[in-house]
Amino acid sequence: MKRLLVIGIGAGNPDYITMQAVNALNQVDVFFLMDKGRSKEKLIDLRREICERYITDRTYRFAEARSPERERGDVDYGVSVDDLNRARQQTFEHLINDELSDGQCGGFLVWGDPALYDSTIRILQAILASGRCAFEFDVIPGITSVQALAAQHKVPLNSIGRSIEITTGRRLAAGQVSDTDSLVVMLDAEDSYHRVADQETEIYWGAYLGTPDEILISGKLKDVADDIERVRKAARAGHGWIMDTYLLRKP
Repeated sequence: MKRLLVIGIGAGNPDYITMQAVNALNQVDVFFLMDKGRSKEKLIDLRREICERYITDRTYRFAEARSPERERGDVDYGVSVDDLNRARQQTFEHLINDELSDGQCGGFLVWGDPALYDSTIRILQAILASGRCAFEFDVIPGITSVQALAAQHKVPLNSIGRSIEITTGRRLAAGQVSDTDSLVVMLDAEDSYHRVADQETEIYWGAYLGTPDEILISGKLKDVADDIERVRKAARAGHGWIMDTYLLRKP
């Protein structure tokens, strides 16, 4: 039987790797890498660095495949995501069938934590349900950008005795969020913090968390929102992409 490990590798700092993840890395024969183009080569390089740093006395190799991309623009978001996951499912099936022998262990190195805004688990479950691949898999949790953000800003995520909500920039922009005191926003491509009515709201913003390119800004929205937008544009122009997370806290 083939075995797969879905390993959370943290938000960007190799020191975020847990001991459970280190133990898992040292069981893998083949690591599957999804190539997302030249602008995101650093993400591949970090995965290789993690393997070099933590794997000891074990032979392993990498199997790479081009990562399908989601159709963007004026399209139905849900449909485009479903199409993307079907394409990724085909890619995963190819890697598992062609690159992994029976009795070997394959590894997916997932940015952050596999349970938060990542589709690897649901794709593997869909493959098993299809019956086209036979394998068993385990999931190893990792440190997310949400945890890294709070640590870098030295703030708790929640107010005492109150709840938090984790959502996306798309839902914030559409007003599809609860009336919670603390709101964590991920995957914001549209500077949706500008849509927050109460400009006294505190924002704790971070990009490329845990990496040498990390950027942190905090303050009241009325004071720092324009600065964040300017920095985001510059960062995206320089890197070709941006990965940021922020916490909004009501006054």
